[in-house]
Amino acid sequence: MRYDNGGDLLVAVLRELGIDTVFGIVSVHNLPLVEAVDRELRFVPVRHEASAVNAADAWGRARGTLGCALTSTGTGAGNAAGSLIESLSAGSPVLHVTGQVESAYLGSGRGFIHGTKDQLAMLGAVSVHAAGVPDDRSAGRVLREAARAALAVPGGPASVEWPVDLQYAAQLDEPVPAVADTPAPVPDAESLAAAGALLASARRPLIWAGGGAARAGTELARLLEATGAGLLTSNSGRGAVPEDHPQVIGNFGTSPAVRALLDEADVLLTIGTHFRSNETADYTLGLPAAHIQIDADPGSLGRVYPVAHGLHGEAAATLTALLPHAARAEDGWSERVAGVRARVRETLHEGIGPQAAICDAIRAALPREAVVARDVTIPSSSWGNRLLDMYDPRDNVFPRGGGIGQGLGMGIGAALARPDDPTVVIAGDGGLAVHLGELLTLAQERPRLTLLVFNDGGYGVLRNMQDRYADRRSGVDLVTPDFALLAEACGLPYRRIAAERDAGPVIAEAVASDGPTLVEVDLNALGPMKTPFTPPVRIPGQ
Repeated sequence: MRYDNGGDLLVAVLRELGIDTVFGIVSVHNLPLVEAVDRELRFVPVRHEASAVNAADAWGRARGTLGCALTSTGTGAGNAAGSLIESLSAGSPVLHVTGQVESAYLGSGRGFIHGTKDQLAMLGAVSVHAAGVPDDRSAGRVLREAARAALAVPGGPASVEWPVDLQYAAQLDEPVPAVADTPAPVPDAESLAAAGALLASARRPLIWAGGGAARAGTELARLLEATGAGLLTSNSGRGAVPEDHPQVIGNFGTSPAVRALLDEADVLLTIGTHFRSNETADYTLGLPAAHIQIDADPGSLGRVYPVAHGLHGEAAATLTALLPHAARAEDGWSERVAGVRARVRETLHEGIGPQAAICDAIRAALPREAVVARDVTIPSSSWGNRLLDMYDPRDNVFPRGGGIGQGLGMGIGAALARPDDPTVVIAGDGGLAVHLGELLTLAQERPRLTLLVFNDGGYGVLRNMQDRYADRRSGVDLVTPDFALLAEACGLPYRRIAAERDAGPVIAEAVASDGPTLVEVDLNALGPMKTPFTPPVRIPGQ
């Protein structure tokens, strides 16, 4: 099939992929693509290329599918690199299409505007797949191959660079042979039998679910019911089984009560988790020796913790195969699990002091189907990633790679992916300042989004670390804008929380709105946590 230009071809491929919304920034080196997308689909003009990728990433996470970002070439593609690292860390599928200088000047070193040294190598370093469009007959194939790579297990961002002269050229989308989907890995019968025998022997079982369990919630819930096991999760595994289930302990692996429970457990089954450093106290967390690990990536098996049985397989199918081996835990174990579940929540709720009112108000105001997007900030790291219940993995949007400033862009993407569900974004004043321009995107697109800005006048996490371990502060105390004036300048409704009694009515009003609201949480007025939060990072010599 022939298309008038590359933009028309891109639109056709995006429709094949089920993508109707694209995030990006227009440029002289992607103009034909942006014009076609804006004419035929929905183009969301964010204010920074990093936000384009974050928003496309979260758009896909909130729908459980693939997102798309359009950026300029050179510095534009470079701006996107940090957010591509986030998608790579999360295994989140994103189709990133960037421009390129005219074909005649590729690699010439002439200093052609927006040209850069070996852009494709840079993109390859931060993507699961990177390819260039070589001519006017190959763009369809290159785009579809990139989409397949992004969606494959374990997934991630796939980048395509497209010289601008080829974007303007008429395109021939030549038919290509159908590519069979790569079959999901299945553990061999011998390994399954051995792991099943160990599972059947368990009297005090625990299960740990990571992001790889996100699409295996039904199978995971069946195994929980059959065994009476307690379920721990990584941050990425939250919501695989709704967190109000009585056997779900959640993302509390390093808490004293859960450490004690792990010491008592006789079998641990882990599913699709990387055992990240911050979720294992820099790998000092002890796990049972009787460890069965399921992962679609064979390189993950035994990489962090030794395994008795490593099962290379897709989570849902492997859990189904293990279910006939499930045996009921000993009397009293499920009650022990429920007691730990209650204790860790009560302890954290008490420890965060006045911020507990905010957490309670968010959950009370949100319906069961709603997105909670978090930036890297104290409220997220201390309670948003643990205490604020998640009921579906698609609702759980946060920067898994730990990069600050990505929360608002991700929240905008998720809110536009699910316009009928409310979205709440938890951000700090320091992180919001990284991409403050996206307030204009929020004002322009007007999604149903409540932005909670926790204002403590700087980088609170690092400030707490320096106050604890150093004799002075460096780089952590920042000038903070007047958020009421800032909201007014952007045309956004503004509310303020300065006391615990404000939390319920202010958040309920904002969430009930059919558009965006900026809510400032004045932490100086609200009052401090009972114990200043510091991240689970070891300081050499301390």
